[in-house]
Amino acid sequence: MQKPSIPKGTRDFTPQEMANRNYIFNTIKDVFRLYGFQQIETPAMENLSTLMGKYGEEGDKLLFKILNSGDYMNGLNDEELLGRNSIRLTNKISEKGLRYDLTVPFARFVVQHQNEISFPFKRYQIQPVWRADRPQKGRYREFYQCDVDVVGSDSLLNELELIQIVDDIYRRLKINVVVKINNRKILSGIAEIIGEAEKITDITVAIDKMDKIGLEKVNEEIASKGISQEAIDKLQPILQLSGTNSQKLEQLKLVLADSEVGLKGVAELETIFGLCETMKVETTIELDLTLARGLNYYTGAIFEVKALDVEMGSITGGGRYDNLTGVFGMEGVSGVGISFGADRIYDVLNQLALYPETSVEQTKILFVSFGEKELIYSLPWLNSLRAKGINAEIYPEPAKMKKQMSYADNKKIPFVAIVGETEMNAGKVMLKNMKSGEQSLATLEEVIKIILD
Repeated sequence: MQKPSIPKGTRDFTPQEMANRNYIFNTIKDVFRLYGFQQIETPAMENLSTLMGKYGEEGDKLLFKILNSGDYMNGLNDEELLGRNSIRLTNKISEKGLRYDLTVPFARFVVQHQNEISFPFKRYQIQPVWRADRPQKGRYREFYQCDVDVVGSDSLLNELELIQIVDDIYRRLKINVVVKINNRKILSGIAEIIGEAEKITDITVAIDKMDKIGLEKVNEEIASKGISQEAIDKLQPILQLSGTNSQKLEQLKLVLADSEVGLKGVAELETIFGLCETMKVETTIELDLTLARGLNYYTGAIFEVKALDVEMGSITGGGRYDNLTGVFGMEGVSGVGISFGADRIYDVLNQLALYPETSVEQTKILFVSFGEKELIYSLPWLNSLRAKGINAEIYPEPAKMKKQMSYADNKKIPFVAIVGETEMNAGKVMLKNMKSGEQSLATLEEVIKIILD
């Protein structure tokens, strides 16, 4: 008989792992709400017409497509089947797909519900997304994104708030990070200056791999896209800019002097750096010109957040997009957003052992049960403790003391209430602290006080 298993690139999570994951989700949610963001959800599957063509050619290949229900082969003729053209066949037998990210479904949501929402619209969304990627360390086929976006506002205050949110969340999670920032307008300006404006996508996709493959390989990739050696030579000093953020911006002003769009990007970044300084953002923010973020829809500032103490790709990323809703027929709506990769954050916290010792989901007290009378005596106690917000449970049937104690140990329950004749006659329980081993007779009020302290 075949052993049960799960698809590659997916994971099961045990209760302890879920407690750790919820610690991340709850931390992120708390900060999102602090800044006035509200939660929405969208379906796991979208129409392929919504998803296709929004992520570039690479992204289209990574979409999980869902077969039409019923007899999906019915409308196909022999010629189509024998042609074995998988793209054409897929179009005939599949109309829906699993969402690839939360941004495109969000754009669809904004257009569909534009008359019910008030702008600027500040939303957050925490849901799984799916990508038919090759699974590897830190990369899964099913993973959670925690997205926060503002649409309907051009103000760079929104960029500041997103950086503050990053700063706040990672300080709460105790992860040391650096925020890398760039601007698509600067990248467009560079492409313009070197005389390859049409090749902006090819150039940015290659530049974005700088961290992974190094300068030499990036140059090779750019050359393979038909970009002239002269243009590549002009690109080198830009890729190797150094100094502080303001020194880099000053150098860029000179390089981009003839590019209106490039200078606009520089001015936007100056404003954002200035706002961060005014608000005393503690996290390091670094201008990184090799940051291009592969997605085609960014038009302004782009962000990426890296953890400093572990080897891991980016754990948060995003940027400004001026025309995302345009693809759904709603022009002129600017938005900016970032996405926290919960699964990567989870892996970072695991590697650095940064989870709190006790979780909000943990049972705080277990009532040991020796018989029917003791069980009945314990039930009102459980009610009273739960009414005070204390997670409490009872061992559901009489069993040996050792078995019940090891149950408490396995679940890391800090207190055990032992009930026998003596305790019932006194209207108390014998409260045992599982860590220190100390035990004492206690009333309900005393038990509540000890646990809540």
